[in-house]
Formats: sequence, structure tokens, C-alpha cells
Amino acid sequence: MDTASLRDAYRALLEAAATVAGSGAKPVPPAGEWNADQILAHVTLVNGATITAVSAVTAGARTTYDNRVALDTWTIERAIALAGGNAGLRERIRIQADALCALGGPMLSEAELDTRVPSLLLSADTLLVDRPMPLRDLITGLADVELPGHTKQLLALLPE
Repeated sequence: MDTASLRDAYRALLEAAATVAGSGAKPVPPAGEWNADQILAHVTLVNGATITAVSAVTAGARTTYDNRVALDTWTIERAIALAGGNAGLRERIRIQADALCALGGPMLSEAELDTRVPSLLLSADTLLVDRPMPLRDLITGLADVELPGHTKQLLALLPE
């Protein structure tokens, strides 16, 4: 599996996060939206869940994929604290990106990529997926939907 688009999506996200952090402004998100640290913490939690699923499949273990913990406010705040804030979150994402691009790419066989993983994906309070999905779709979903969406969310925090 070619992970070039995944690597590009991580690069764009990290560039947007650095731009927001370096803007000097303390952007306040619209009501009900996340600030930059919360967005980055959410991404680290999604990455962790994806790395876990990939690792389980390569170990021949049964796994599931459920992003609800990555939406939990307490867990997001805990992730921010454990990473040491914005710079730590960005570094964690960089390292997770390297891991996912290595794990999700040449290491996985076609059969592993086709492994169906029971998945539950929500966005805010909206159910997006509640069905088994091929592992490859979880990985490509990061590159095609998850990371670009959060990149736009970060850039929207910049002052006009």
C-alpha cells in the first residue's frame, strides 16, 4: 500500500498546526468547536486507535476500531496534559505519522489490508460508520478525510 498520500496529509496537518501556533494569536474557536490543542489531541487519539488496529491485525489478533474515546472531552484534555501541550502534541503526531506510514505501508500484506475490522466512527454526535471495514479503508480514511478535515479546522482558527 502506498502511503504517500497519508504522509502528505500529515505534513499538511503539521504545517497548519505550526502556522496556528506561530501566529501569536490565541484563536478562540466558535462555540462548540475545539481549539488547536484539542484538535491535535483528538488526532493523537485517533492515531493511537489506528496504530492499535494495525498492530492487532499483524499479530493475528481480533480487533475493533471505535473512535468514541477520541471524542471524549476528559480524554482529550488528558492527552494534552500528557503530551505537554501544543509542541508535544505536534511531535507526537509526527512520530505517529512515521509509525503509521511504516506500519500501514510495505509491512502489511494485501490479506492484512483486506482484514475486516468491526468499526464504529462518530463525528460530533453523528454516526458515520457502524460496520466492519477493511483495515486499508481505516488507513486511507485518515489520509482522505480525517486529517484534511482537521487541517481545515486548524486553519479556520487563524485570524482573518
